[in-house]
Amino acid sequence: MNILIQLLLLAVGFCLLMKGADWFVEGASALADKFGIPQLIIGLTIVAIGTSLPEAAVSISAALKGSAEITIGNVVGSNILNILIILGLTSVIRAVPVQKSTVRYEIPFVILVTVILAALGLPDNTVGRVDGVILWALMAGYLIYLLKMAKKGTEPEELEKGKKLRLWQMLLMVAAGAAMIVLGSDVTVDAATALAKIFGMSERFIGLTIVALGTSLPELVTSVTAAVKGKSDIAIGNIVGSNIFNILFVVGTAAVITPVPYSANFTADSVIAIAAAVLLLLCVVKNKRLARAAGILMLAGYAGYFVYLLRFSQS
Repeated sequence: MNILIQLLLLAVGFCLLMKGADWFVEGASALADKFGIPQLIIGLTIVAIGTSLPEAAVSISAALKGSAEITIGNVVGSNILNILIILGLTSVIRAVPVQKSTVRYEIPFVILVTVILAALGLPDNTVGRVDGVILWALMAGYLIYLLKMAKKGTEPEELEKGKKLRLWQMLLMVAAGAAMIVLGSDVTVDAATALAKIFGMSERFIGLTIVALGTSLPELVTSVTAAVKGKSDIAIGNIVGSNIFNILFVVGTAAVITPVPYSANFTADSVIAIAAAVLLLLCVVKNKRLARAAGILMLAGYAGYFVYLLRFSQS
């Protein structure tokens, strides 16, 4: 019975995170639009960070609760899953074209920041406040890069304008969304930790798999739906951007608030995260598209990684 209760709480936590992030982004975007902030800026900041809010909320909450392995596991696991599962599934459904700037700059930047995260965390097994500031500085540089690219007209479509909302509705959506994110992250971390103890699994395994999948659900649904509708060209840009923000914004923010332990157990996972990004680059560098064969290779790669986790991640 306790297992069912924790699974139900985990599902409730994920639902709160997804809907809360959705409301927060919609309300904040409407507010920014109302006060004359360009849609371009909204798309590059509020929406981009908003898609990483579930990961951020869970990671920060886990760090504050002392569940350190869920913090890093969530981010590293999400980034591996984003590439191998989400892009793998998307390209199996429909081959995905890739922009030149994504191949030339953004995917290599994902590789770079993943290496930097491991370099900051593994030597002393901690991502400290200074490390967090470094990650935030890199994020600021990335936002400046996005802004310059957008001015050149190479950034994907701007944020679509939704239905008109009144000021009180915008404020209510922002407040309710933020509250749901905080509550959802709290419920998710508690349920995931309880499940890890019940099944004798490590927090690392739970963070890398269940929590990573839950916080990546918005990206999964968006990318697969886009592929089905024939709009798969936006999938790689979204996933690459999400991976960059997960490291720079999520880990950076968590580390600035409280030092985040980076267990030596994550060495192999960090290598897999780097390898997944390198594999993505190799698959698209020649033809500027992610073919179905590459998608099958990615899914097979994740299957192998999951088997490894099952065998070597138990506490």
